[in-house]
Amino acid sequence: MYSNEDIESAVAAKIISRQAAQALRDHVAGVKKTSALDEENFRLLTGFNDLFVVMASLLLLGALFFICVYYYQQAWLGGLLVTGASWALAEYFVRQRHMALPAIVLLFTFIFGVGFATVSTLYVIGYLFVGELVAAILTALAALLHWRRFRTPITLAAGLGTVLLYVLMSLNKFLPAVAANVMPYVVFCMGLLAFAGAMYWDISDLRRQTRHSDIAFWLHLLAAPLLVHPVFNIMLADTSLLNIILILTLYVLIASFSLAIDRRALLYVK
Repeated sequence: MYSNEDIESAVAAKIISRQAAQALRDHVAGVKKTSALDEENFRLLTGFNDLFVVMASLLLLGALFFICVYYYQQAWLGGLLVTGASWALAEYFVRQRHMALPAIVLLFTFIFGVGFATVSTLYVIGYLFVGELVAAILTALAALLHWRRFRTPITLAAGLGTVLLYVLMSLNKFLPAVAANVMPYVVFCMGLLAFAGAMYWDISDLRRQTRHSDIAFWLHLLAAPLLVHPVFNIMLADTSLLNIILILTLYVLIASFSLAIDRRALLYVK
């Protein structure tokens, strides 16, 4: 099975012409009786071998982490080794072999390693109180660096979600009295940012034939719960008839908007 990314790669290598590539897409769409615009296409597996690579990678990374954290009692070193090993494995399995599932898993282990190493290091030197804030900044920079190197479609969504997690942890630490009231608004604003990014990538690939569509898919998937849940949690605090009508109206508007932009993520989280 060939993805749009594979076809675009063949076009870039001048193996087939762009006209032939489009004719192939049109033929497949005709056979399936559906358009690429109506599909939520994204690559999760390039083959069954992805599973073996992921399992082997997780065993290796888990062993490095366990030895450093539980045997040598050096948590910061465990995070650092996981970060470095994840990057090294990605150089081969992602950059050279273009394997989809390992790309996703190694991205998450890389981000985890950066955050864990940052917080652990600040704990050792006595600055744990700013650990989450520093981790949020370094994680964002690390995700950006990873994106520039490997171009894994889920990177932007994963980085944004991780930054949000650290921001919420910092908010709960520094402003515990108001954190519960402020968090829904912070989550909603981050959802707007993710949604704006998703629409940007969607607009850049209206026919959904390139990697831009995959990036938009993951950002939509992140934005959906961040936008929907804070709004409904706030509205459900009031069970009056008027508020129930407003909630039902909002459901209809969300469903209509999801159909209008042809993205189903908002429908999945309601």
